Amino acid sequence: MAIDAKRLKSIIGGSAGNLVEWYDWYAYSSLSLYFAATFFPKGDLTAQLMGTGAIFAVGFVMRPIGAYWMGRYADTHGRKAGLALSVGLMCLGSLMIALVPGYAAIGVAAPIILVLARMIQGLSVGGEYGASATYLSEMATRERRGFWSSFQYVTLIGGQLTALAVTLLLQATLSKAALSSWGWRLAFAFGAVLALGVYILRRRLAETASFENQAADRPKSGLVALWKAHPREFLLVMIISAGGSCTFYAYTTYLQKFLVNTSHFAVETATQVMTAALIVYMLAQPLFGILADRFGRRPMLLLFGAGGMLVTVPVFSALAVETDPVIAFAIILIPLLLLSAYTSISALVKAELFPAHIRALGVALPYAIGNAAFGGTAEYVALWFKQAGIEAGFYWYVTAIIGCATIAFLMLPETKRTSLIVED
Repeated sequence: MAIDAKRLKSIIGGSAGNLVEWYDWYAYSSLSLYFAATFFPKGDLTAQLMGTGAIFAVGFVMRPIGAYWMGRYADTHGRKAGLALSVGLMCLGSLMIALVPGYAAIGVAAPIILVLARMIQGLSVGGEYGASATYLSEMATRERRGFWSSFQYVTLIGGQLTALAVTLLLQATLSKAALSSWGWRLAFAFGAVLALGVYILRRRLAETASFENQAADRPKSGLVALWKAHPREFLLVMIISAGGSCTFYAYTTYLQKFLVNTSHFAVETATQVMTAALIVYMLAQPLFGILADRFGRRPMLLLFGAGGMLVTVPVFSALAVETDPVIAFAIILIPLLLLSAYTSISALVKAELFPAHIRALGVALPYAIGNAAFGGTAEYVALWFKQAGIEAGFYWYVTAIIGCATIAFLMLPETKRTSLIVED
């Protein structure tokens, strides 16, 4: 599994930026309970949280826009430039949130600035996925692309865990009043500083051979060109992204709330269970990446598809009545390990479907559409089913979305053999 120092530095640099991106993204969700009243002082806590939740959703809406804009940018100006721009935008958004005065000081301008900051962060995250997926896939060696590209999700989950850790640290060191008044700003300031450091690092990364070896008169990257040349790949990436994203959000961000609202675990217990499960999930990514390098991409994708359809309803049904946190942890690992078979190589499979001149856009845009439509709405759909008194409907909903993705998996070529990443 040898890899030269230059490539290793590049992969670490790309991965570190991905961690910062997702730390900043999840910090908003983790700390909204504390800063909601700063921007929406009127009404009860539920109304305030709805306000911050609506702004969170704005970030998802901006993802496809960011994917299109920054995908074209990375295809035109280079993967390194795209990576630097995405983390630079995240730095700006986090700094705006850290510094914006509250409603009491500047009135309605406070939530407006918060919306603008989240729009910028949404653009950033939308562009980050395509840029980092393309960069890591192109920078890795041919025989170990599954292993090295799996670090995209290692750092994505790592960012989520880092946001949780910072939240727990602030809760342990500050009073609730201090945390609600000003302490929450420290998390966003920390994210901005991290992002600035990674921006400097990314500016010094090597460019990929796939981008540098293109002819000067290569076709331009753009939506029309992408759809005309690769409509089948566009639709397949969108469908598999919908299935993967819906499952990811169902079994990570929503499941913690499920353990509290349905299984009736204490908030602290649910947090501990999910933290432990996410750590195992994070560490599993490279292992499944190695398996994909050995046995191919399609067997891993189909393992997730078939396994996910089989276990989703039983897993949610069992967790709904489970009272032992250790058993709950063990049950949660079943779908997360199956999901690892997809998340470890999802970025790589998409990158291998497109030629270099349009690869970043081809990875980013259909992913962002599928993610926004089915990943960003997963929690809302789950709560809708619960409020309607048919919570089990959500279990079948997730199963159906995985089923659609599985059909798409069957239609994919074995990209280990047909990869359009020709450089090694």
